Amino acid sequence: MAKQTVTPKSGTRSVTLATVAQAAGVSLPTVSKVIRGRPDVAPETRQAIERLLAEYGYVPRAVRRQSPKRRTLDLAFDALGSAYGLELINGVVTAAAEAGVDVVVGLTPDDPHGIQWAQRLTEASAMGVICVTSSITAEQVAHFRRAKIPLVVIDPDDVPEGVPSVGAMNWLGGLTATEHLLALGHRRVATITGRPAALCSRARLHGYNAALEAAKIPPDPELVRVGDFGFDLARHEALELLALPDRPTAIFAANDYQAFGVVEAARICGLRVPEDLSVVGFDDVAISRWAAPPLTTVHQPLMKIGRVACQTLLALAAGERPESDRIELATHLVVRESTAPPPDVGSQH
Repeated sequence: MAKQTVTPKSGTRSVTLATVAQAAGVSLPTVSKVIRGRPDVAPETRQAIERLLAEYGYVPRAVRRQSPKRRTLDLAFDALGSAYGLELINGVVTAAAEAGVDVVVGLTPDDPHGIQWAQRLTEASAMGVICVTSSITAEQVAHFRRAKIPLVVIDPDDVPEGVPSVGAMNWLGGLTATEHLLALGHRRVATITGRPAALCSRARLHGYNAALEAAKIPPDPELVRVGDFGFDLARHEALELLALPDRPTAIFAANDYQAFGVVEAARICGLRVPEDLSVVGFDDVAISRWAAPPLTTVHQPLMKIGRVACQTLLALAAGERPESDRIELATHLVVRESTAPPPDVGSQH
């Protein structure tokens, strides 16, 4: 594929598909196929065209059509199916309905440059996009900005500069959960984190460490295990923790699903919760109150987070800016029946 020399006009609407086609040495329909995510383009050709589109700062052109009867926004997840996601969806949809806006729920596309993603949103006349627990690249952010597509993120892996994000006070939640276990008399307190890349995981771990430091308990790296917010890996890590010669008497899990995995590991080991092992989760999804035993957990207002994220996006679409790019909502501990003093509490003081 021969490439011709064309001077890019980055970030301007004068950069047309014809400009990119000429630079790539391909036909205009081929570039159009790449823009629309069609599969019938050779991988090396697709990569070259995507690179040129990103370098030239191509901005999707709005399709001329009748104004839609209903306004829409996109809500994109890195994965679907969890109770965490359902509560966020409920909050976003409720706030959107009050504003007369429809919500399109889907998965974050595999589009590191954001070109096809921005094109699809533009063609759909979407007001913007809310991304949940996703890794948003700088190129995607730049492309959305050029296309004037507002973006809000919830619990991202990283917060792109200048992009509004909404979440909970995760550090305080981690601190409160660990302080609760320490107040009960536990001194061997372990934690199973979420994905290391996620900001909320790191903040909850920092809160855990801060509580130990305040109690003058030296941190034990053996008691810190890395999870992925899922049940299976948490169960595996908990089994390893419970097999230690000096096993923990309490485990703080970075979300409720991981806490359920810990409870299952205790059952496998013949341990009772909370008599032999105390367990604390994070999120307070609805099922946590119906678990056996009902789960002590850190409540984060997931529906309110979804609502605030939607309201923030609608304000951006109206040309307004939030007072702060980072919005954090308060957490609080919900004490149920999965925590109790350790059996040898008298000998641990």
